[in-house]
Amino acid sequence: MTALQRNEDGIGAALGILKQQFGERFSAGAAIREQHAHTTTWIANQPPDGVVFAQSTQEVSDVVKICAAHKVPIIPFGTGTSLEGHVNAPAGGISIDVSQMADVLEVNAGDLDCRVQPGVTRMALNTHLRDQGLFFPIDPGADASIGGMTATRASGTNAVRYGTMKDNVLSVEAVMANGEIIRTASRARKSSAGYDLTRLMVGSEGTLGIITEVSLRLQGIPEAISAASCSFPTIEAACEAVMAVIQYGLPVARIELLDALVVKAVNSYSKLTLPETPLLLLEFHGSDAGVAEQAETFGALAEDFGGNGYAATTSLEERNKLWQARHDAYWAMLALRPGCKAVATDVCVPISKLAEAVGSANEKALEMGLIAPIVGHAGDGNFHASLLVDMEDRDEVARAEQFVSWLNDRAIALGGTCTGEHGIGQGKRPYLRKELGGAVDVMGAIKHALDPDGIMNPGKILP
Repeated sequence: MTALQRNEDGIGAALGILKQQFGERFSAGAAIREQHAHTTTWIANQPPDGVVFAQSTQEVSDVVKICAAHKVPIIPFGTGTSLEGHVNAPAGGISIDVSQMADVLEVNAGDLDCRVQPGVTRMALNTHLRDQGLFFPIDPGADASIGGMTATRASGTNAVRYGTMKDNVLSVEAVMANGEIIRTASRARKSSAGYDLTRLMVGSEGTLGIITEVSLRLQGIPEAISAASCSFPTIEAACEAVMAVIQYGLPVARIELLDALVVKAVNSYSKLTLPETPLLLLEFHGSDAGVAEQAETFGALAEDFGGNGYAATTSLEERNKLWQARHDAYWAMLALRPGCKAVATDVCVPISKLAEAVGSANEKALEMGLIAPIVGHAGDGNFHASLLVDMEDRDEVARAEQFVSWLNDRAIALGGTCTGEHGIGQGKRPYLRKELGGAVDVMGAIKHALDPDGIMNPGKILP
């Protein structure tokens, strides 16, 4: 990735002040700095000049004020699981690690909401909530931090029923570029009071401010859960079954698509015996009678599209085995080609275009001589191609880059988006204007108004 111009004098001054103020919770060691830059997929690692491990909102504010005074870039860091270079420091600067801000501050069971610090991970939150019969439904696969999930507008396997982060964040507390601390909304479920600053911060990827608290909607743990799997003769048939489910209004909680290559990988890695053809994995939430009826209805719909081997279960052990295999698909795919890197990219299209988009992606990968297994959160038209690339083969790397570019353009042409959930970061910046046109200039005006010196996560989102 391109490096941006560095403010050497300002960075040097800020490093000295931060070292004196934070002592052992400040590090300029090479290993720590590299760990706080991009370490996933193929975007080059661009480390910050120093890392501060903050423990409170006030400390984040203090660091931002120091950096603002010296015009030094600031890069927020949660768990580092983002895929598009969000945590890189192309102009150097200071990484603010919020992983030690990991307290669940408040749970309001009667109102189905909670307030957490940004370093709380989704698994830790759900462990905390379990005894109260509640859960937080957004599941991006990785055990990401709530702050990072909010900043990247994450979603995942449950989005078809429960929505994405933008639908589940009630308000945030954030430190702005001048160090000011703001709260974007109250706990009320609806408001007409002014601009929707919460939605502005959700998905801003650290370019407008640093999120230091998040208030979230919660859900009651369902009375009954049923998981199901069904194989299909072709990708197109599986996608058409998904479209039928959505158009029928069947209230699925999850509906995941695995192409034949992913099923082969999952069978080998997770010791399953699924038919090695395109597969749908589903989950139904509700009452005992409700999930049984939903599972039966899906079975009937699937038959119309050549579905076979349909099986449903309410067994916790069987459900966990199935979904653990889905979550392990990334590692399973890596095992298909040992020594290669998995380059994960995602796009999202309208449901009616899903079969066309996935089918053409498979054909394009084959045409270009690439191995690109596909998994998808099919219920909302979002799918991921994970190219298995030999990074020492420059020609193969170039072909992979061409495929990713083609896929982004293809999704946009079909009325979709270049990213359904990974975010823009550095990797998707070239496609934002293609997708949104002049709206990008409006984003730039907002960015300049809130961050006139451009210190908040520079080099991300805006071209």
